[in-house]
Amino acid sequence: MKHRSRGRSGPSGEGALTVRIWGVHAVEAALRNPKRDILRLRLTDNARHRLEAAIAARGLTPELANPYDLDKELGRDVVHQGAALDTRPLPNVDIEDLAVAPGADSLVVVLDQVTDPHNVGAILRSAAAFGARALVMTARNSPPLDGVLAKAASGGLELVPVVVAVNLSRALEQLAGAGYFRIGLAGEADKTLELQKLTGAVALVLGAEDSGLRRLTRENCDLLCRIATAGGDFTSLNVSNAAAVAMHAIVSQRMTAGRKS
Repeated sequence: MKHRSRGRSGPSGEGALTVRIWGVHAVEAALRNPKRDILRLRLTDNARHRLEAAIAARGLTPELANPYDLDKELGRDVVHQGAALDTRPLPNVDIEDLAVAPGADSLVVVLDQVTDPHNVGAILRSAAAFGARALVMTARNSPPLDGVLAKAASGGLELVPVVVAVNLSRALEQLAGAGYFRIGLAGEADKTLELQKLTGAVALVLGAEDSGLRRLTRENCDLLCRIATAGGDFTSLNVSNAAAVAMHAIVSQRMTAGRKS
């Protein structure tokens, strides 16, 4: 597995030496991740008590801080819950690491320039819940893998490996070569996701919040589908909601297929 750093300079984090994570759940998940190299841990007394077991497992002595100091450093709009952690970036993952045996179930989520860190964090959280093997995101026009995103992921960033792709079309080609059937979500598609065969290795591809999938991304999908809705005037879903619904559909079909076999 090849490693590349990532952090504040963008998702690929070239040149970044540290990333900052805040929020009790995100910090606890990072503390429990053996791949995280912890540099500095600042906690209020209340947060220290809540994270006592994770701190002890790491053998760390956190710096005590007061909420005002953390507000001043992180920003008053940041909901840090009294916990802030400085750490080394996690290693990136390569597409080659995602290859699967023929017929084996696997799920990879691919994001085509999804820029909102809350959305990417929520997608990571869902990806962890539904057992996704990895998340692929673009090196440009994607949020940094720290702070706001990590808090929204609520630990998912520590559980789901991330591939940062310089060229998404090339990454989709590599996923095909690794055995994945690439399904792009598009609201105007004729076919519905729920009626497709979703077993085996599937790469679920989602587009940007405003513009959806780019042309080359669409061309590198094997199938375009929409999520079945009740119709009417309200048929579109936020990208993170669409990702969660689609992942649930995939996992549900696989569970049903498993019971029948």
